Amino acid sequence: MILQLAVASAQPAAPPEPAPTFAVPSSPRWAPAIAIVTVQLTALRFTEAYLYPEPFAATDSSVFRHYRDAFTQPPLFDGDKPAFRWDGDPLVINVVGHGLLGSELYLRARTCGFGWAGSWLFAAAASTAWEYVFEGNGVRPSLQDLLYTPVAGLALGEGRFALLRLAGTVRAPVLRAVLRAVFDPFGELARSPVVRSPC
Repeated sequence: MILQLAVASAQPAAPPEPAPTFAVPSSPRWAPAIAIVTVQLTALRFTEAYLYPEPFAATDSSVFRHYRDAFTQPPLFDGDKPAFRWDGDPLVINVVGHGLLGSELYLRARTCGFGWAGSWLFAAAASTAWEYVFEGNGVRPSLQDLLYTPVAGLALGEGRFALLRLAGTVRAPVLRAVLRAVFDPFGELARSPVVRSPC
């Protein structure tokens, strides 16, 4: 019995398996963040043109007039309209749609190594590009969207980022993959073996 104890204690114990974590680059990765967001905004713009062909699917000279208006007139804001409808868009698009867009823009930067402030600025810049470049050929930019999208992105995106990191500590691989896909579906697609984005 003593011999068995001595042999058992002499054998090195197997080190505990470390919990898997969600790897975030140690410094900002600009190229993948910009590339993924550009693809996302382009896909969103085509979807918008399909759902709302007038004015977003226009291909005539009105496109140039809309761009001129976007860059020469102030952003849309009508204080006489109900709250969060100051640009004339439906409440669901303004609150839910732009909140989710801001969250996605913020999360792309956050998972690519940006801090919370850098991710917020990235979301603000991408939201501005959405309003002026992607949508500017159909409608004038919205002041509400320019302000609300990055702020909602910070609140929702940082929450999603925390949940994504927490999901990365789950030991069960299937559950971990499901949770990551729920909290960051587009990011998981970008990081898949097919696309192979580093973040």
